[in-house]
Amino acid sequence: MVETSARLLRLLSLLQTHRQWSGAELADRLSVSPRTVRRDVDRLRELGYTVHAVAGVSGYRLGAGSDLPPLLLDDEEAVAVAVGLRTAAGVTGIEDSSVRALAKLEQVLPSRLRHRVRALQSMTVPMIVGGAAVDPDTLIAVTAACRDHETLRFDYRTHDGGQSRRLVEPYRLVATGRRWYLIAYDTERADWRTFRLDRLTLHSPNGPRFVPRDPPATDIAGYTSHAISSAPYRYQGRFTMRAPAAVVAERIAPTTGTVEPIDAGTCMLTCGSNSLDELALWVALTGVPFTVHEPPELIEHIRALTTRLAEAT
Repeated sequence: MVETSARLLRLLSLLQTHRQWSGAELADRLSVSPRTVRRDVDRLRELGYTVHAVAGVSGYRLGAGSDLPPLLLDDEEAVAVAVGLRTAAGVTGIEDSSVRALAKLEQVLPSRLRHRVRALQSMTVPMIVGGAAVDPDTLIAVTAACRDHETLRFDYRTHDGGQSRRLVEPYRLVATGRRWYLIAYDTERADWRTFRLDRLTLHSPNGPRFVPRDPPATDIAGYTSHAISSAPYRYQGRFTMRAPAAVVAERIAPTTGTVEPIDAGTCMLTCGSNSLDELALWVALTGVPFTVHEPPELIEHIRALTTRLAEAT
């Protein structure tokens, strides 16, 4: 049985390397008879793999099935895929899926190949446009902890340079296109928190496993947008924007504000800042008419700012 299973894996690997094989070629590669090849092909079909018979040459071709079969990679292919996934972790739109795939691959990579991947990565200098670079090893470790429900211990650097040690139950990673954020339950503060991955330094090993809690919101993307665009700031701004939500959202990055539709022609913008001047000018520069609701002091501040700007002309 072990010999048969090993031969099936070898046959699957061969079928993945060429578009089609003749029965005689496969029999020669596997050191078996053409009859054994036919039986093994039937076994693969029973396991759900689509193997087409090629007319005229007594051959076989692996077809696309309803599910993705296991990909059997040689050393060079495994290294190439791992490096590609590490690079793709910074590509907008596929960051999360790239990291999850990389976590699966690195879990089964032999030690010799992990060393090759990391050596190649250490000699590669990425050009980061905006945002802050995140170590792929950190992404992999945090992804695995979210998947396996293991507590994380790390040192965290806040936006003002302060340092703190955290013990959290990780829930999800969120990519904004510029940065990665971890949504986690902080056990010492007994509340949900959002952490920038480029500001944390993991401690090894992870802590004990935990039973997942109910998430802080059903819309994790919206929750993260609010947490990083408003919550950390001294002033919490709330504005009615007299334009459709889709129009305003094109001008507001999710890291700087949260846009919620009110009706077909207006929406609510929530954002934050430590400066009233910055808050007023930033919203004004969207080019969309707006009405201020909060904070109350911003209304008077805008009146004074308007007078000052008018006197300058």
